[in-house]
Amino acid sequence: MARMSLKEKLEVLADAAKYDASCASSGTSKRDSRKGGIGSTEGMGICHAYAPDGRCISLLKILLTNYCTFDCHYCINRKSSNVRRARFTVDEVVDLTLGFYRRNYIEGLFLSSGIIASPDYTMEQLVEVARKLREEHGFKGYIHLKTIPDADGDLVRQAGLYADRVSINIEMPTEAGLKRLAPEKSVDRITGSMAGMKEAIVDARDASKRYRKAPRYAPAGQSTQMIIGADSATDGDIITRAAGLYQSYGMRRVYYSAFSPIPDASAVLPLKRPPLMREHRLYQSDWLIRFYGFDPHDIRDAADGGMLPLDIDPKLAWALKFREGFPVDVNRAERERLLRVPGLGVKAVKTILSTRRHRILRLDDVARLTQSVARVRPFIVAADWRPTLLTDRADLRRMLSPPAKQLELFAA
Repeated sequence: MARMSLKEKLEVLADAAKYDASCASSGTSKRDSRKGGIGSTEGMGICHAYAPDGRCISLLKILLTNYCTFDCHYCINRKSSNVRRARFTVDEVVDLTLGFYRRNYIEGLFLSSGIIASPDYTMEQLVEVARKLREEHGFKGYIHLKTIPDADGDLVRQAGLYADRVSINIEMPTEAGLKRLAPEKSVDRITGSMAGMKEAIVDARDASKRYRKAPRYAPAGQSTQMIIGADSATDGDIITRAAGLYQSYGMRRVYYSAFSPIPDASAVLPLKRPPLMREHRLYQSDWLIRFYGFDPHDIRDAADGGMLPLDIDPKLAWALKFREGFPVDVNRAERERLLRVPGLGVKAVKTILSTRRHRILRLDDVARLTQSVARVRPFIVAADWRPTLLTDRADLRRMLSPPAKQLELFAA
């Protein structure tokens, strides 16, 4: 086989990495090169992720290799897949990262890999890339390492010494789905790695409180990803699984990636991908659990037969099913009840709570805090507004659903 150039390798291994959704750079500590070293986690900058304050951060997102000894049905890089293969050396990844940074193309690295030789060998190679960047080149930019759960636990934990964030993919929402589509992977090994990483992160945080010079360890925590639509798991199953991961392993994020049909696909996979709106509704449900006080059973209650409606968001779906809890008085209700009102976000609720200490809120006041007061009106009471029979209207869902429209092929 002809020797591949670095550019050809980059073309293959950057494209192979596009299926991994868990490459956000939010949550890390602030570092820059003004006190020595190379790189920064700050400022504006190849993959684009977004920090909590809205800054766009560019990451070099690649695989170390797309060769793999595993044969997971849903993976385009599986052993039996007929794809072009390539492999970087450790030094090639280091040089690419530094070269792209110096040209101001990127601000960090997202590095994953197929399994080559053995899980331990692959994990050693991933850690060595991060170690060289940090210790030999003083790189202070963002690093996200995708760990290999089948590797030795000590090797997996070493990733946190050099990476800002580590991720260990749970892959499928259910154990049955994982056994069927990735028989070489084990839920116990995956969750065991998650538990070990959580323990290491907690220990490092405790040490940093006691010792000023304690080494930093995975400051942006750990994340994971689930593939959606490759098996029969319902939205209720998926959200219940995600809530368990947040609670048990201290996940910073759970990512949802809609299954995409791949070349020469296995016969056990569906023929088409799920609607992208389903992925969006799962992210909205995830947000409700993390920031709005919803529980997994609330999401299940909002779903029909375990599946969330695609035409309306899960918060509105829940409110329509439990109309007896509405309307909510914006001048009297506690925070938890206000957060259940469709159309009111966390910031809007915070503003309502602070403003009503000084004066009584009217409907116009609430309108300034939401993108669509029409969505809010059926569910609230204000000083000059009471919905009367609006909340109980049989056609309320139709009234609040976005209107269907025909897309134009050649729209301006």
